[in-house]
Amino acid sequence: MNPYTVKIENLSLGYGNAKNVKHKIFPAFSVTADNAQFTALVGRNGVGKSTLLRTLAGLQNIFSGNIYINGKSTLTLSRKNYADLISFVSTEMIRVMHLKVFDLVAMGRYTYTNLFGNLSTNDEKIIVDSLKMVGMSDFIWRNVSELSDGERQRIMIARALVQDTPIMILDEPTAFLDIPNKYEIILLLKNLTRQKSKTIIFSTHDLNIALQLADKIWLMANRKMHEGTPSQLIRTKAFDEMFADTVLKMENGEVKFK
Repeated sequence: MNPYTVKIENLSLGYGNAKNVKHKIFPAFSVTADNAQFTALVGRNGVGKSTLLRTLAGLQNIFSGNIYINGKSTLTLSRKNYADLISFVSTEMIRVMHLKVFDLVAMGRYTYTNLFGNLSTNDEKIIVDSLKMVGMSDFIWRNVSELSDGERQRIMIARALVQDTPIMILDEPTAFLDIPNKYEIILLLKNLTRQKSKTIIFSTHDLNIALQLADKIWLMANRKMHEGTPSQLIRTKAFDEMFADTVLKMENGEVKFK
């Protein structure tokens, strides 16, 4: 799989209401996620992280500015183009009765199947392999409704994996996991950037995970976007803006109480 670069230029975040009145929630910024890079998006609640990720994934219209994938504007992409390039994992949990884990994960293969959605032997192998990667092989014929929130999150990551896109975008992929499982999933995702040359962008509230494992961090703080490696952002004290009004601070690369 060829690596892909995501480039954001002068992008503002916002939304329009039913009367087409636009509301800007974050001013224009420019950042990049380079080829096969593991990029963490961090910031306080309500700053616009989910809006940014949904815009990148093509699930929300661009408010202003532009997004380029390998130099091509996403404004020119069809829905099929998006599905071939980008897979997305949200924090929303699917809660349906009588849907098997295998069938839910198989939905990620829809761009590869025929009109009737028939799975090939190769499709089935990819589904089984993806479930194994996220540690859910033993759950393949379980009902999704019987799973815990953490197990469902693993299944949603498996569904994104079977879509086999060069770019993966994940909104809080470890939100419902305990600490050991958080690191396991994040390490799995980071290894995909190395082994499969995937460009992965994920949001997280766990700053220590971002600092320890991300290649690059996008930090949304004080209505500004900061971009750099973890060490660069620590050195420039960019995190001070994130903690300005809290009892926390950044010291020697760790989050501590003031």
